[in-house]
Amino acid sequence: MKELLAPINAFLHCETPDAWVAEATKKENLSIVLLDHLVCELKAAQSAMYLIRKYAVDKESGDALLAWLKPFEDFTYRKVGCWQALANHQKLNKSMFPKSGTPYGQDLIDKMVLLIKEELHHFYQVLEIMADYNIEYESVGSSRYARGMLREVRTYEPQALIDKLICGAYIEARSCERFAKLAPHVDKRLSDFYVSLLRSEARHFMDYLTLAEDIADADISERVAFFGEVEAQLILSDDSDFKFHSGVPAFSTATALEAQG
Repeated sequence: MKELLAPINAFLHCETPDAWVAEATKKENLSIVLLDHLVCELKAAQSAMYLIRKYAVDKESGDALLAWLKPFEDFTYRKVGCWQALANHQKLNKSMFPKSGTPYGQDLIDKMVLLIKEELHHFYQVLEIMADYNIEYESVGSSRYARGMLREVRTYEPQALIDKLICGAYIEARSCERFAKLAPHVDKRLSDFYVSLLRSEARHFMDYLTLAEDIADADISERVAFFGEVEAQLILSDDSDFKFHSGVPAFSTATALEAQG
């Protein structure tokens, strides 16, 4: 695990604060951690699908991607269907090839399709764990985390795509780091699950970063460092909305200050 996390920790500009770990491992917060984790898995799949549809494939392929994700979106956002049925949902049955004239190649498609497959598998695994803990699915609001980074994305191409890929790398790296932080403090069922996610999350981080470097075909270290600072600020600043990617729990900070006073 130490070897796996070394590039993750070197990439991130800060560690997850202990105050977040303490809040996330409280028994009463298990449901919000799992529910938000569930939605994060779907959003990761949606983000990858968006990149393929916008930049790489034709309409027919894009429609096939939409159909692939639709049952997961229906369940999550519209509470339509039964979660157990998602296990038998038809997988992507169309090969994805770059549309004519696109400057973005097969590598983007292949990496993002694999990421979608894995994120949807993780989505179902979280639902299974929620069932084991008798946690009912309910909607949860989005956190400020991804929005805080994406608002810094440039508005012209290919810089917009490069920035989105860098943001994706940070989101995957932070997820990996947080799973590793949580694993020693939860029961064996959850710990084994979190550890099982580390390898794929670490690969997703590297895939995003490699794609950004290849598409830029130039040094992007300055832009990577910029988003590293933005991401670290979101993680280290007080946050009143506790979620999987939230910052320092504001109420924990207030409690600590009261204790000192």
